[in-house]
Amino acid sequence: MQEINIIPPIILAVVFVLITIRQVGNIRLAIWQIMLMGAVAALATGSIGVEAAGKSIDLDVMIFLFCMFAVGEAMVESGYLKHLAYGLFRRARSVDSLVLFILFIMGFFSAFLMNDTIAIIGTPLVLYFAGRYNISHKLMLLSLCFAATLGSVASPIGNPQNLLIALSGNVADPFVTFLKWLAVPTVLNLFLAYGLLRLFFRKEFHSTPITAEKEPVTDREMAALCRLSLIIIFALVGVKVLSVTLGLFDLRLTWIAVAAAAPILFLSPRRAHILRRIDWHTLVFFAAMFVLMEAVWASNFIQSYMPSGPEAFSTGAVLASGALASQLLSNVPFVALYLPVLDHLGAPLESYMALAAGSTIAGNLFILGAASNVIVIQTAEKRGGKTLSFVDFALVGIPLTALNVLVYWLWFSLM
Repeated sequence: MQEINIIPPIILAVVFVLITIRQVGNIRLAIWQIMLMGAVAALATGSIGVEAAGKSIDLDVMIFLFCMFAVGEAMVESGYLKHLAYGLFRRARSVDSLVLFILFIMGFFSAFLMNDTIAIIGTPLVLYFAGRYNISHKLMLLSLCFAATLGSVASPIGNPQNLLIALSGNVADPFVTFLKWLAVPTVLNLFLAYGLLRLFFRKEFHSTPITAEKEPVTDREMAALCRLSLIIIFALVGVKVLSVTLGLFDLRLTWIAVAAAAPILFLSPRRAHILRRIDWHTLVFFAAMFVLMEAVWASNFIQSYMPSGPEAFSTGAVLASGALASQLLSNVPFVALYLPVLDHLGAPLESYMALAAGSTIAGNLFILGAASNVIVIQTAEKRGGKTLSFVDFALVGIPLTALNVLVYWLWFSLM
């Protein structure tokens, strides 16, 4: 049996505690600062070497986020995001309908633009709704977080972990397969998210009508580039869907993000301003997270609790493992590590779909269960000091995740 290094799990536990309380004495800590301290502690204790730390940082993820941050920032700066939102949300006449629109519209786009992208461009939008209609920013931010997480479940390109599963070689015709197994329970879970939000924020669901007003574009030249960026995203996603379905070539998500950001970064005279406004703190968070999670994995602590027999691919075990273990290891690394286990044991297709569902809805349990949650919170704090605490999220997230797991488990039982 391999020796277990207990130091990285202890560092991770301290990181979780600090993220929960977010304060040491009179010092208020941001999530990115806490994660950075965790990574530095892992390096300082020798839990991970400098070379291993550098290799642990996923450059594809970093480049993807950088480019999408650039697109999102340009959409906000030009006024194009609010202008676009009017067309999508103008039929929302009450808080009820607005929350439903956020859940389903953002959920739909999450399935095709990836949940991290929706977190990036959606946060300024829901904060705008909160301010304009006098609605709790917590309700708006939670609606976006749950939409981004749940909407991405039913698509092989909705999030990075689903993409890993789709490309594992054990999922034939991934778009059809994911929709067949996951679309119906995902829609049910979006309605459950609405029900719980209405329960926990019942005072916010007032009867006062809300009216949408068309927002003017403040920078037409940049707005035109943003429109071009969105066209590139949807066009290349369509190409990716076709290429994956036909088995022609792999159009990486990083390339899509780079192509989308290119018009803004190369053609806009305000590109320097956009670069200064990019959320660099969130990029630091991701780099630090990769380092700390690699240290935790190298400690052999997680492996000692992973199942290795037939129980490893039972639907219930996979769903529960995905939802819980992703809190410690993050869902993308967890899926990357669990896939070989399923392959080795000859697991059925159902297990792979359960892995996609469980590892994704992990994002509804706690803040650190999904990168998209962290992006939402970091962006909200940057744009006006609004935030969600660990407790704010968990109060709704714990019962929602329990219901999510139950719905997927029951659906799989009927398939």
